[in-house]
Amino acid sequence: MSELTHFNDQGRAHMVDVTDKTETQRMAIAQSSIIINQEIYQQIKDGTNKKGDVLAVAQIAAVMAAKNTAQIIPMCHPLLLGGVNAEFNWVIDEENHYYQINIKVTVKVTGPTGVEMEALTAASAAALTIYDMCKAASKDMVIGPTFLLTKTGGKSGDYTRDC
Repeated sequence: MSELTHFNDQGRAHMVDVTDKTETQRMAIAQSSIIINQEIYQQIKDGTNKKGDVLAVAQIAAVMAAKNTAQIIPMCHPLLLGGVNAEFNWVIDEENHYYQINIKVTVKVTGPTGVEMEALTAASAAALTIYDMCKAASKDMVIGPTFLLTKTGGKSGDYTRDC
């Protein structure tokens, strides 16, 4: 079991010891999306959703999720994040009644371990928050896919998704 980093000598899960790792600048960008209908699109665009400003609340959810990732993903280390930002971009095809929000979250840290899980968790939480705020209008929304776009820093080096 020694080649598996998240298992101890007894074959049980443990959090990897990063105390001897060098602190470096690290960054990760993750993306998720949510497909919505025209009514929800109009509510978000016009600011008429009964629960409030959908994208403002989703932005806050992304930040909160990134900061709390270690509380919900068992083997993640609690990190003192340096920055979290969420961006929302529309993909609209009105002729075919297609409305999608792409959510891109960037997380930065100077620390001994990366922030990929924080970025992925934040993007997911933003999409889930949009769903929660809009479900009274329709429950037919589709979340995903969610994936890592890029990451920098750390022993494994940089990564950029081929897509």
